[in-house]
Amino acid sequence: MTADTSARRSLALGRLPLGYLVVAATLPLILLILLGLILLTRTAPAAPATVGSVAPDFALADLDGNPIHLADLAGRPVIVNFWASWCGPCVEEFPLLRDAVAEHGDDGLAVIGIVYRDRSEAARGFMRRNDATWAAAMDPGQRVADAYGILSVPETFFIGRDGTIVARQIGQFSARSLDEKLAAIMDEE
Repeated sequence: MTADTSARRSLALGRLPLGYLVVAATLPLILLILLGLILLTRTAPAAPATVGSVAPDFALADLDGNPIHLADLAGRPVIVNFWASWCGPCVEEFPLLRDAVAEHGDDGLAVIGIVYRDRSEAARGFMRRNDATWAAAMDPGQRVADAYGILSVPETFFIGRDGTIVARQIGQFSARSLDEKLAAIMDEE
């Protein structure tokens, strides 16, 4: 670019109406202020559920449309398992959950499966093929997953009869780790 071309461009900008120049100069500033206001007015996310804290309550509908409300299970030991049909480790731990329900169901154990980033049809088919005897629910908008601090599956919370989180398993659990965590919520009374 020559000095002559540069000078012509400067003159061309000088010929623009003043209104265009003012808008071009202030529009980015206005957009930046609006973005700042939006960020300031957003509420901070709640702290994720931790061991020792009261389990965040939730109300969802199971895959058949029946209501599931964690508060309705007060006084019972509860396992809340976040899973998906496409998740290999979830598939592998599923029979362990089925066995736990068979062994401790008469003692009040409740299991709630919360489907994470999956389709209801796929989850329903998976539950049916694997003879699940507990409720599974979709989590529209991931409200429950966010309340529990879920980033990936599988993730499982063991809730005592008093409603507090006794243990948290991030990732797949083994038969031994499941038995240990179950003992912690089954034995407390």
